[in-house]
Amino acid sequence: MSHHAMLEIKHYSKSYGKGKNAAEDVCLTVESGDIYGFIGHNGAGKSTTIRAIVGVLDFTEGEIYIDGHSVKDEPMECKKITAYLPDNPDLYENLTGIQYLNFIADVFGIGTHEREQRILRYADLFEITDSLSDLIGSYSHGMKQKIAIISALIHKPKLLVLDEPFVGLDPKASFILKKLMHEMCESGTAVFFSTHVLDVAEKLCNKIAIIKNGKIIASGTMEELTRGHSLEEAFLETDDEK
Repeated sequence: MSHHAMLEIKHYSKSYGKGKNAAEDVCLTVESGDIYGFIGHNGAGKSTTIRAIVGVLDFTEGEIYIDGHSVKDEPMECKKITAYLPDNPDLYENLTGIQYLNFIADVFGIGTHEREQRILRYADLFEITDSLSDLIGSYSHGMKQKIAIISALIHKPKLLVLDEPFVGLDPKASFILKKLMHEMCESGTAVFFSTHVLDVAEKLCNKIAIIKNGKIIASGTMEELTRGHSLEEAFLETDDEK
């Protein structure tokens, strides 16, 4: 399988009014097959950058390309091949789980057979099959997250973007999500996710970028960045220097 750039961020900047930039000259490349961790403290610029990638937040400075398509100029092309899991998914409370998943499958034009297979498989993995006919409004936070994950995977995206995906997931669901991330990468998807949980990133990612005060202060393969130390040590070291 040849690896090619699935997400390219070139000189992306975003400021909210006076003074401090939320993101400043952010450049990074995520290739197919990468599990790429985007690491930083809360408020470092992770969500701002992620929301620009997925087309939720307009931007003027810099360019973002998804599989060669410009997020600015070809938003529909980009949305077709991208899935986004926000840190606080907003689901339709008055639909049942299965209605919501069918709605998402309709949006992406997924055929009946494919959607049934995928929904059944993922719902079984996350142990929520019995609750699919219940209203989302009756779900616990964890169940809502699981439905949101399934809805993100249902159209086999080429780029999967997740904002703090492991916060609030129980250990088993986290384990399954990691397994699915690996599985998708093996089939050529690129996974890009933000986190402030360093040991998760260390075990899961092959590449990382560290962002601080809107600027990327280090990026590369896990080996390059840690050089035999733990990610935590490397992170604290770069954090202190800059």
